[in-house]
Amino acid sequence: MLSDIEIAQKNEMIPVSQIAAKIGLFEDDIELYGKYKAKISMPALRRLQKKASDSSSCGKLILVTAITPTPAGEGKSTVSIGLADGIASLGKKVVVALREPSLGPCFGVKGGACGGGYAQIVPMEDINLHFTGDIHAISIANNLIASLIDNHIQQGNQIGIDPRTITWSRCVDLNDRQLRNVISGLGTRVDGCPREDHFVISVASEIMAIICLSKSISELKERISNITIGQTYSKRPVKFGELNCTGAVAALLKDAIRPNLVQTLEKTPAFVHGGPFANIAHGCNSINATMCALASGDYVVTEAGFAADLGAEKFFDIKCRSAGLKPAAAVIVATIRALKMHGGVAKTELSSANVDAVRTGFENLRVHIENMAKFGVKTIVAVNKFVSDTDEEIEELKKLCQAAGSKAILCEGWEKGSKGTQELSQAVIELAESGQSDFKVLYPSNIPLKEKIEILAKEIYRAASVEFDGAALKKLKALEEQGYADLPVCMAKTQNSISHDKSLVGAPKDYVFPIRDVKLYSGAGFVVAFAGDIMQMPGLPKVPAAEKIDIDDDGVISGLF
Repeated sequence: MLSDIEIAQKNEMIPVSQIAAKIGLFEDDIELYGKYKAKISMPALRRLQKKASDSSSCGKLILVTAITPTPAGEGKSTVSIGLADGIASLGKKVVVALREPSLGPCFGVKGGACGGGYAQIVPMEDINLHFTGDIHAISIANNLIASLIDNHIQQGNQIGIDPRTITWSRCVDLNDRQLRNVISGLGTRVDGCPREDHFVISVASEIMAIICLSKSISELKERISNITIGQTYSKRPVKFGELNCTGAVAALLKDAIRPNLVQTLEKTPAFVHGGPFANIAHGCNSINATMCALASGDYVVTEAGFAADLGAEKFFDIKCRSAGLKPAAAVIVATIRALKMHGGVAKTELSSANVDAVRTGFENLRVHIENMAKFGVKTIVAVNKFVSDTDEEIEELKKLCQAAGSKAILCEGWEKGSKGTQELSQAVIELAESGQSDFKVLYPSNIPLKEKIEILAKEIYRAASVEFDGAALKKLKALEEQGYADLPVCMAKTQNSISHDKSLVGAPKDYVFPIRDVKLYSGAGFVVAFAGDIMQMPGLPKVPAAEKIDIDDDGVISGLF
């Protein structure tokens, strides 16, 4: 059996200029990054944005989300790509819009974001490793802000920034737990002001969120200027714009704000842009990429990170709220294997038939179906098929989904490409065209931040109550006094459970949901609430994926999934 990278390397790509032509873009509309990658030009971006803002001339938006992830795997990106290829195989004009992979998971444990098997975007090695340099630009822009803050303090501190209150962290796009908490500025007087410092992974940087939520350079500059970096000694909040360096930071991001165009194995156009994690950030690709896709296709397949309690909720409450998007349908990815794990089966026993475990584990999927309904979005369950799945298990899942108000359809895109997703694709098209979805956000903007957090915890995570750390409550009160009460909430919590506790699989309910801290992302336009022990800098596993990756003298990479 071929590995994902071997399948991708055997595929014959066509020049990206031909992919652009499929969606009405001309030579001057794209900037080539080699033969198979391109960025959209600023004039073309503005033209596509204008077209996408007209609901009568843009495509139907389809969100792909998933059940709570398990070590057994769900394959959300694979289903997203396979679904787009399936829609294309039915003669429809479709575009897929995905996030860029972070190097952290690539060298860690989770893997990349290019799909798998015969449902992939290519060139997968490039996309997984560096791509067009967007995440590197975001990292450098983030760290330029950090260096400018410390330099301001070193050079006399005219604003009077209290170093103990600095909230801006440095970043690197790797899993490096050693950098979570550091002391910087050690040495002599000319080496800086010693202080406690922190690193986050680049995809959790506020700059990543800003890139994904900004439509223009002007908006980008405004958001960068509005970043809160700390307080003065008199406790006045300080914005980055006060350092008069906004233009320099934005200049580093002039290309990173433009979406990237690539292709699937079956030559379906794919916009891949922006890569915030959904467990510690807002988990969606850029508004610009989604708008370009909506202006280019009759159907747009996009995805949001991790499960529906994280990625989908943030897609709806943050991205759709910000951009005025209205999804026409949602697909929830599930596997029989993962449902059995949620039903209490050990990973080593997943190949054995167990209808009872499917029935028990379905309670996790039921929560996600119910959650989608709270946003007014109709769903289809895509059952990502494994060879160990039995007919009895599949039939039981179909019955359970039907009773829960959804429909389960087998998806075999990994093994068969578009031929394995045509039934799913036809059903998704019919659902998107039916007009049954009536999208709404979960909570209004004009309620207190504390109440928004409680709504998320009780309505989406099924908690009985929320326990706020005293310091977190003080911060929430201060943020409201500063005029940030209308911002949405971005919850940072484990992806491995609907709850805050990764050990609580299945469908936990009636527990206490703890909020230990909150942080203002005033540039991005949301408040991050931290639940449980979630970290903004992941660590590497005992056996990192980096051990399997190699390259030969011809530059051919192996071991990358």
